[in-house]
Amino acid sequence: MALIGLVRVSADKQKTQRQHDALDPICLKVIEEKASGKLATSDRPDLLTALSYIREGDLLTVQEVDRLGRNLLEGLIVLNDLFQQGVGVKVLEGIGAGEHTERSFILDLALALAEDRRSVVDDDKRAAILDRRRRGESIRTIAAGVKVSVGVVHKTLAAAAEGKRAHQPPAP
Repeated sequence: MALIGLVRVSADKQKTQRQHDALDPICLKVIEEKASGKLATSDRPDLLTALSYIREGDLLTVQEVDRLGRNLLEGLIVLNDLFQQGVGVKVLEGIGAGEHTERSFILDLALALAEDRRSVVDDDKRAAILDRRRRGESIRTIAAGVKVSVGVVHKTLAAAAEGKRAHQPPAP
């Protein structure tokens, strides 16, 4: 069994060294992909190159499961594509660490949590979330409208509530 590594970043300015440090010592070959994630493996030439090295029993290896796609949907589509082709995946770190030959709750959860970690709330999104909540919108409606996860809305609202408590004078 050989390990074929995939290092993926979505922009040229992102650093790949941490991924290379994890993959280079253990993989027969490591392919680097610098592109925003695409939905299907067939649209990703560098991923196809990595797959061309895979033989029966080999594993496509990534440092963390979110290296397969830039968000939950893309990661799930790529995993489904790989598993349908009979390609197993080895994840070195994180919740999804281990060898996988089919989708599992753990892989799905790892991708969902990775997407939530990457969700950045700038001042405009924060203001929109708080304003929508003041108008009585549900958390799910806010998340869909602002295009962030439900978890990000929860965190933003909790941080805002905590900030208000921190600025209130102590009770007499």
